[in-house]
Amino acid sequence: MGQRSRKRRGGSGPGPGPQIDGSDSGARAREPDASRQRDRYARGRRRDDAVRAALQPLAAGERPRAVTVAAILAAVLGASNIALLAAGWEIEGGGQSIAGVLIFAALMGAAAIGMWRCRYWAVLGFEALLGIAIVYASMALLVASNLAAVLRCLAIIAIAGPLFWFLIRAMARIQLPARRPREPVG
Repeated sequence: MGQRSRKRRGGSGPGPGPQIDGSDSGARAREPDASRQRDRYARGRRRDDAVRAALQPLAAGERPRAVTVAAILAAVLGASNIALLAAGWEIEGGGQSIAGVLIFAALMGAAAIGMWRCRYWAVLGFEALLGIAIVYASMALLVASNLAAVLRCLAIIAIAGPLFWFLIRAMARIQLPARRPREPVG
């Protein structure tokens, strides 16, 4: 068997080892990894702090547009499931559970009411359902056998994806406490 040519590293840990030929061409590469990582974390903390400082808490009675859209979508999904059940629609290839439809409709109703009132738990729960829907539609897209199935999967992804994204910032504003002046220490 042949051997690949690689530079051998000294020591047991990762990172560049001592130079064999004595040249100083790798001086920058030998900079301690820990200090570079601390610098990256510090830059990340500064960026996060800047984003948090730019966020404004919700005013009384304010509801972000994404939360309003999500609340309406949840209400429509819950009501349409009840309407389709009452009309006698059945899912192709299987018997549906009346209890399952009612539980889903109640869950969507609770999510719609909670999001309308800007409750963090409701937005978080709906965000989880959107994430599951996106993953499920993406996986179903891999095995879609006709154009109608492909279009349904793409429609779910096209609606749920942007809504998922916009709800993230809305959740930060909902959770953000009202800003109070800091009290002097000491």
